[in-house]
Amino acid sequence: MALARDVYTLTGSFPQSETFGLVQQMRRAAVSVPSNIAEGHGRGSDKSFALFLRQARGSLNELETQMELARQLHISREVDYSSVLQEIDEIERMLTAFVSSLRNPGQA
Repeated sequence: MALARDVYTLTGSFPQSETFGLVQQMRRAAVSVPSNIAEGHGRGSDKSFALFLRQARGSLNELETQMELARQLHISREVDYSSVLQEIDEIERMLTAFVSSLRNPGQA
């Protein structure tokens, strides 16, 4: 949820010409991460949960790509990207570990 909030804040400073471009795509990807985690949790099985966690990780990869494009286009300040990219890396590591623990429950 914090990542989605931070992406909303970051993209709020983007030019209006990006409202229906990168802003919309980045916000959608960011919101997709906690949404997939929540939906997977509600499914009630480890196999389903792991699938939704992998989808959340895919949304993180999309967001990371969009962040890099925005960075290369110099749409916002460099410092703004760094903190969000660090969050993305941390969340991706956590999701990967979580998926692994669901596959190997006794080894978490």
